[in-house]
Amino acid sequence: MSRAGRVLTWLGLVVGIVALVLQFAISMQAYRAAGRDVPGALGMFFSYYTILANIALVLVYLSELVPWRWLELFRKLDITGMMVANMVLVMTFVHFFLRGLFPFTGLFLICDTLLHYVTPILYLVWWIVAVRHGPLVIRRVPIMLLPTFAYFLYVIARGAWVHEYPYPVLNVARLGYGHVLLNAVYLTAGLGALMLVVIAVDELLARRKS
Repeated sequence: MSRAGRVLTWLGLVVGIVALVLQFAISMQAYRAAGRDVPGALGMFFSYYTILANIALVLVYLSELVPWRWLELFRKLDITGMMVANMVLVMTFVHFFLRGLFPFTGLFLICDTLLHYVTPILYLVWWIVAVRHGPLVIRRVPIMLLPTFAYFLYVIARGAWVHEYPYPVLNVARLGYGHVLLNAVYLTAGLGALMLVVIAVDELLARRKS
């Protein structure tokens, strides 16, 4: 890895950990103040796609810095490429569909900016600069979509149990299963399109470096 790539790796790791830890601390405090028990607060915190995606980024960065075998999955180029599309989805979805629904202030606003804008942009730059390009292929897209599909199943199953949902577009109680399923299809299709763009950019970068 180049010197620039290593600097970006450390920067991404530190920013990601700080943002997640800060978001966890203020969220748990707010959940507890609202009357939730600890399991309920933890369940709600880890139901957000943004949180899970940013945890994945931290593990990707960490996998580049330490040789632990359990991090081998996060070194795979399919994973690093998949996460580019996921983070672009996080950033655009929040900006165009959720912005204004939650008037964040103070530390919540700082965390919102870090997790929805800073970490996606930083990761995109890291992926362009530090990752080997060329091996991503279209036939792998369905496999790259599986984690998001699993997330939708998790949110719907959890919602059926505790009757709460992290995002309005996935709120079965208000929209019904049919509408939520259609929203999930739209989001998956959008993510799939983003992955095709990532694959095209990956091929272009590989050609420029060859």
